[in-house]
Amino acid sequence: MAKNAKKKKNLKAEPKIYKGLAGVITDTTSVSKVMPETNSLTYRGYAVQDLAANCIFEEVAYLILNGELPNRSQFNKFKKLERSLRKLTRGHLDIISMFPKKAHPMDTIRTAVSYLGTTEIAWGGEPLEKDLERAIALLAKIPTMIATDFRLRQGKQRISPRTDLTMSENFFYMCFGKIPPRKVVKAFDISLILYAEHSFNASTFAGRVIASTRSDLYSAACGAIGALKGPLHGGANEAVMEMMKKVGNPRRAENWLRNAFKNKSLVMGFGHRVYKQGDSRVPTMKNCLRDLTEWAGDTKWLEIYEIMENIMVNEKNIYPNLDFPSGPAYYLMGFPINLYTPIFVMARITGWSAHYFEQNTDNSLIRPLSQYTGKQQRKVKPLSKRK
Repeated sequence: MAKNAKKKKNLKAEPKIYKGLAGVITDTTSVSKVMPETNSLTYRGYAVQDLAANCIFEEVAYLILNGELPNRSQFNKFKKLERSLRKLTRGHLDIISMFPKKAHPMDTIRTAVSYLGTTEIAWGGEPLEKDLERAIALLAKIPTMIATDFRLRQGKQRISPRTDLTMSENFFYMCFGKIPPRKVVKAFDISLILYAEHSFNASTFAGRVIASTRSDLYSAACGAIGALKGPLHGGANEAVMEMMKKVGNPRRAENWLRNAFKNKSLVMGFGHRVYKQGDSRVPTMKNCLRDLTEWAGDTKWLEIYEIMENIMVNEKNIYPNLDFPSGPAYYLMGFPINLYTPIFVMARITGWSAHYFEQNTDNSLIRPLSQYTGKQQRKVKPLSKRK
């Protein structure tokens, strides 16, 4: 009797809810991992700091998409293909020209990517070679979409992409009509490498959910862009710079931060669900910020950074994430704040594509359960009898 009562009690036990899927392992991946023993984010086994020191972004894009770093011949072929795909069609340019000038660039890039998906009929589960071609086309065209929208919203003429420049050089050229010094281009290129991939983050998981339905790469990319827009994910780099502008002066930084503590306000750019002892990407990007500070002759943002970092780490044991140095770095490069997350898209399309391939290779529809907390089943009363 006692055993039966215990059994019934267990049957009625509430299931454990993992809010935000925290701690839940939903699948396997060979694309990237944070190695606990070194606290390093790795792409296909390579630490990102090593990749940033030894490669340009296009090499890393090849690695993420293909699984290995390219040799000279493979890299030249990849570069030639990517550069040949940078131009947009007249119809695509017309669509971008019709976007409202007040629209957020994340909304315009999402829509521009969606338009690309209308130019062919695509479904998930097609041969990998075909989806790889689409991924390289997205990699090549997204910077052109972003730069074109950036120019047009300013009332300026668009600048066509060039095929003799790296992706980073070409993006500066399409946005500003000129290429800054090597130090600036290198800092931007490193930021793309650091943002290129990060396992099952919110936007990547959103893309994999869409891929699991056997939808196409363009749809998965659009869903991922929508997830990346949020300030708790990709939009955090924009929020960091807006926060720093509110601080405004290094002399105000400590008081501003302590008031934030007092009011229990969210301090953007700190903390990470994966990294507990510091984001391994931060030292590399902070060095870039130092280089940009020296180049621009403007120390204000780095000073604010260091004051806030010291207090957060020493008093709260909370470390900065990649968004904290990248926000002021992009600001010193001359990019408007609302362009930071679209730049993130330029980089992360590589990771999203690799995860799309992986999901398609060994697919299972992603469909979690939920614990219902609403009303029990009830009868519908006719309108005349409802109070």
